[in-house]
Amino acid sequence: MDTQTEKCVLVIDGTLPLGLIANTAAILGITLGKQLPQAVGPDVRDKSGRAHLGITALPVPILRADRQTLRALRRKLYEPCFAGLTAVDFSDLAQGCGTYSEFTRKAAATPEEELSYFGIGICGAKKLVGRLTGSLPLLR
Repeated sequence: MDTQTEKCVLVIDGTLPLGLIANTAAILGITLGKQLPQAVGPDVRDKSGRAHLGITALPVPILRADRQTLRALRRKLYEPCFAGLTAVDFSDLAQGCGTYSEFTRKAAATPEEELSYFGIGICGAKKLVGRLTGSLPLLR
């Protein structure tokens, strides 16, 4: 990924308990890493010769939003002008399931408007990502 033209952000509900914030960030990051393997740099070696697996080559700011803002953001991501972005979400439905098959089954029976989003990860053209998230504060 080109850091001059592309951007990656995580937007997380800042009212969640710290453990859920951490879990949401981890899940969004793993999923984005699968979708965008080119964002992960090559393995490196330290001066001692020990190997360290590659990490993201892009900065990934974590931004704060409330649930209403996350819902509005998710809806915007369905618009055709944002189709080129890679977006992943993590919801209350997903977090509440014990297995992936349970999640798959429950998701198929749940309308999107009933989901409450804990977080959304977005990567792609810097201008589009900025248009969606530029006014959001950092999660602190």
